[in-house]
Amino acid sequence: MIVVTGGAGFIGSNLVAKLNEMGRDDIIIVDRLGTDEKWKNLNGLKFIFDKEEFYKAIIEETFPFGLDAIFHLGACSSTTETDADYLLQNNYRYSLELVKYALPRKTRFIYASSAATYGNGENGYDDKGDIGKLRPLNMYGYSKQMFDIWLRKMKIAEKVVGLKYFNVYGPNEYHKDEMRSVVHKAFEQIRDTGKVKLFKSYREEYKDGEQKRDFVYVDDAVDMTLYFMEHPETHGLFNVGTGKARTWNDLVTAVFKAMGKEPNIEYVEMPEDLRDQYQYFTEAKMGKMREAGYEKEIHSLEDGIEDYVKNYLLGKEYKAL
Repeated sequence: MIVVTGGAGFIGSNLVAKLNEMGRDDIIIVDRLGTDEKWKNLNGLKFIFDKEEFYKAIIEETFPFGLDAIFHLGACSSTTETDADYLLQNNYRYSLELVKYALPRKTRFIYASSAATYGNGENGYDDKGDIGKLRPLNMYGYSKQMFDIWLRKMKIAEKVVGLKYFNVYGPNEYHKDEMRSVVHKAFEQIRDTGKVKLFKSYREEYKDGEQKRDFVYVDDAVDMTLYFMEHPETHGLFNVGTGKARTWNDLVTAVFKAMGKEPNIEYVEMPEDLRDQYQYFTEAKMGKMREAGYEKEIHSLEDGIEDYVKNYLLGKEYKAL
């Protein structure tokens, strides 16, 4: 069987849908649905659902099934979360228990790290670099960095796969409130007001809206994730991005175009509490992924946004996979 933690979430539900398309329905989805509408991501999926008892069964070693793989995508992904104890429990300690369970049983362990571990990028965005030099800008990134460092310290980092997801966008992110992609937020702003608001720049070298990020479509993120299940000989930390940074202006212009509208952008002040944590540039180095054998073409920003907007957002209530 296959376990997908966070399987009702954004990347997790897309991963489960792809596994179903591949003929795998022997999947245990581990998640807490809470009070938002994340449950809608499960519509139409084949799954065996278990939530609160999973970690207890893992810790007590009473889990009743043999496992081919664990995709550990479950975490608190809020970059503005300030409860450090909560983040350590959800993003670090649970991860420790899972990997300690998986390795002795020769279960493939693929987990979500994060591009947030790179901090402001002073040491680059190279997954071949020394992770000990990285300085995350927020507690979320630090909680992910702690697990990456622990795996290295225990000399088991090369027995598992960690994936540093950059800015992922696409269907099934609708429940994420403020953590939704700017693609989705821009679509709603254009639909409701005819314009998009972007943060002003506070660094001279970047004009307003010219801050750059590596935006990756969720279809590509899922394909890269599944590649490592299909190639169990490959291990290590890998970036999941496009390798090409694009501006916020590029992104919202692509959304306007997909909606058949002319760009109308307003630049607004950034909240002061975000200014010290704001990343002005991210760009995944993708050489290591390619060297590992991943050869698929990655969606351009324009192609990914066009598919997302036209096939999932336009003219209908948001369509889950």
